Amino acid sequence: MRRPKSLEARLALSVGLVLTVLWLLAATITAVFVRSELDQVFDSALRETAERILPLAVTDIVGREDEGVTQRLAAIREHDEFFTYVVRDAEGRVLLQSHAAELAVFPPWDGPGFRQTATHRLYGDAALQGTIRITVAEPLAHRAAVAREIQMGLGLPLLVVLPVALAAIVLAVRRSLGSLRRFRAGLEARSARDLAPVPTGDLPAEIGPVAATLNGLLARLREAFEAERSFAANAAHELRTPLAGAIAQAQRLRSETQDPAAEARAAEIEATLKRLTRLSERLLQLARAEGGRLRMDRSADLRAVARIVVGDIARTVAPGRMALALPETPVMSDLDPDAFGILCRNLLENALRHGAEGAPVEVTLSSAGVLIVANDGPVVPRDALDRLTGRFERAGANTGGSGLGLAIVAAIANRIGSPLLLQSPRPGSPSGFQATVRLPTDAAGNAAQAGPPAS
Repeated sequence: MRRPKSLEARLALSVGLVLTVLWLLAATITAVFVRSELDQVFDSALRETAERILPLAVTDIVGREDEGVTQRLAAIREHDEFFTYVVRDAEGRVLLQSHAAELAVFPPWDGPGFRQTATHRLYGDAALQGTIRITVAEPLAHRAAVAREIQMGLGLPLLVVLPVALAAIVLAVRRSLGSLRRFRAGLEARSARDLAPVPTGDLPAEIGPVAATLNGLLARLREAFEAERSFAANAAHELRTPLAGAIAQAQRLRSETQDPAAEARAAEIEATLKRLTRLSERLLQLARAEGGRLRMDRSADLRAVARIVVGDIARTVAPGRMALALPETPVMSDLDPDAFGILCRNLLENALRHGAEGAPVEVTLSSAGVLIVANDGPVVPRDALDRLTGRFERAGANTGGSGLGLAIVAAIANRIGSPLLLQSPRPGSPSGFQATVRLPTDAAGNAAQAGPPAS
């Protein structure tokens, strides 16, 4: 039999087994003591019977006219006779016997006192200087039957009391471990990025050190992640000024030199510095996505942010490359507009960089807060699609970009409780790519902004 894995089941089973064993042991010991007491009571009754019947038998026998005649007493009514007796003279002749007495049960007289055969317990006594002798017999089966009834009386309550006791034990253990169960549920409900301390107020003393150790580990992890994010953000921020100066120097070098080779080298340096600048901006955005506050105390219309981001990018690409579809009613959300702008910009730049040349990028924001960015282009393999949200992961070796765009989007989506859905090919098309994120919205605010329904 395998031990249950649940602590609750282990405690209930252990206590139940101990209770059962103790009950059986107590019942057995009680039965042994009761049997000993029963033997004493029955022996006393056997002796009292002999001592009461003997004087009456002596009186009856002495008053008889005929000597040596056996007299069997008739039963007054039908009944079970557990004690039987015979009265004999010194020669062993039976002078008197009870109606159910069987002479084969009674051994020859060998003196007063208790005797026991294979089937009966006997007591003998004598009067008139041993000339009249009485022997009373009791079947051992009678005593065994009484002992069995007592043992059954002690054991049968187990069939009723034990299930009730086990149920009470299970309820008591379950109630006692309620705080531990809530502790476990709280841990299971946490997201992968929730490193807040675990409440330990009502935990048992045995589990408290475990929770304290866990909180210490969470605190160290939180400090490590904060240090990592802080380093990335500070490094990216500190790189801005020297990178801008280096780019300016490279541009100045291009304008001042007349050597085509030097100008080409300066142009290459400028392009590399600009890529490094974009990388530092992506690192800042990643630090913001993973550690910054994404939900605000008030709601704002996400349509305005979407228009600004799409319009800003549209000015840098060919006309017609951006197609924006917004609902007529406001999309109110407590999502930080800056975070939404970072999310939207990274999706759009990813679609422009990896989509088919000249094909439009379709941006759709529904009234329910679902943002969809779709583009045409080659199908991304399933295994590559699953890796795209990793850091520094690119769809192709020859494509530009930092490899952080979708990682930033996935970080924001996970923190707002809506995982990023990537599909390729796009639904309803044999090719293309589509990214979908469900944003948190204020349904009541949206309904109020929409006004009464048209009649």
